[in-house]
Amino acid sequence: MTSTEPLPWRFAMDRALYGPDGFFVSGPGPAAHFRTSVHASPVFASCLLRLLTSLDSALGHPVPFDVVDVGAGRGELLRSLSVAVGVSGEPARSGRSGLIPPRAGSPETLTTTAAVRPSPSLARPVSAGSSPAAPVPLAERVRLIAVEKSARPDDLPAEIEWVDEIPQGVTGLLVATEWLDNVPLDLAVYTPGSWRYLLVDPTTGEESTGDPVDAEDADWLDLWWPLAASDATRSTTEGFRAARPAEGSSLTARSRSGRPEPPTRTSGRPEPPTRTSGRPEPPAGASGRPEPPTGARAEIGRTRDEAWAAAVAHLDRGLALAVDYGHLRADRPVDGTLTGYRGGRQVAPVPDGSCDITAHVAIDSVASAGERVARCAYTLVSQREALRALGADGGRPPLSLASRDPAGYVRALADASVVAELTDPAGLGGHWWLRQPVGLTHDPLVAR
Repeated sequence: MTSTEPLPWRFAMDRALYGPDGFFVSGPGPAAHFRTSVHASPVFASCLLRLLTSLDSALGHPVPFDVVDVGAGRGELLRSLSVAVGVSGEPARSGRSGLIPPRAGSPETLTTTAAVRPSPSLARPVSAGSSPAAPVPLAERVRLIAVEKSARPDDLPAEIEWVDEIPQGVTGLLVATEWLDNVPLDLAVYTPGSWRYLLVDPTTGEESTGDPVDAEDADWLDLWWPLAASDATRSTTEGFRAARPAEGSSLTARSRSGRPEPPTRTSGRPEPPTRTSGRPEPPAGASGRPEPPTGARAEIGRTRDEAWAAAVAHLDRGLALAVDYGHLRADRPVDGTLTGYRGGRQVAPVPDGSCDITAHVAIDSVASAGERVARCAYTLVSQREALRALGADGGRPPLSLASRDPAGYVRALADASVVAELTDPAGLGGHWWLRQPVGLTHDPLVAR
């Protein structure tokens, strides 16, 4: 990328992530730069398998049963699910990060009784008149589809389809784990009296102020990013702060930290505060460069709303699940959350294709957009709450197991530690789970 012409952030981000030499299109893939729940543990896939089983029953065991992974990386989640469902045998373990589930009986077995305990509410049939058992095993009906812009990995199991667009007519589960945070979006800065777009130099990351935002973005900001009077005139001087700090890991966990569990959509509990992140300040002593924009910043999530609504529209029947870090209307971050990641480290968000460019999701706005398409109420909970409902309680194994089976006790302790990472409210457990049903009349997966 050689252009030095300032661009709106949305265009610069799109080119940096998804252009011919973009971060997600070329190179080794996201797992080499940061960790998500999918990368952290195969227990995540085990919980999704429980969700799949319940959803399959709710849908009446359709043929085929689609599992569509949007923003699939290099197919890590679907590789794990293909083994768990019984579609394929054991794939080769990833040499970079060990993401592929090992053989049964090893300390990292995909499904373990210590890590994932039975969930009675998910074991029973959930549709009136449905059979307790599928007439055809799920392994013979499931269709695994990875949606990603990069080329198909050479070692991807043949059973997994690889496409660059979400297919039409999906019946089953559409899942997007940390996809929306990488949907390109525009940024704005509040100048006296109005919001104006932020422009960025793609080669340096230096920002400048552009035109006033258009009518559609102004309406979105009025509705979803209200600006307090005290914030309208403030200047941001804090500099670059960690949006997703690496906590005890060489690969950064892309997680929000420092907040309690989020409420459900109908909960009367107060909405949690949002941990914010800032932008890098220009180098001291830089001469001949424009002054960086000051004032409250906003990340205009309208493109994310449209992307999620379009994804939900591809479902004929089933469940759309978005797992991401984000914030709510009452607690938007005044300084924004835009940041970058490369090689397991947080870096300044320079949109030159060399790093991940990401920003937290206005998750309530996204949820509202999906609901308008699906015409069915959504549920918004924390990952901690969602995984516990799916059996991942992370409880310590009984001490009696230590005397009966010392090796098994050690494995169970390791499993409990893994679940603790996935459900830690100050880390991955603080992610939002947005569950949007489509065409389901009775679904305990979303009923509260």
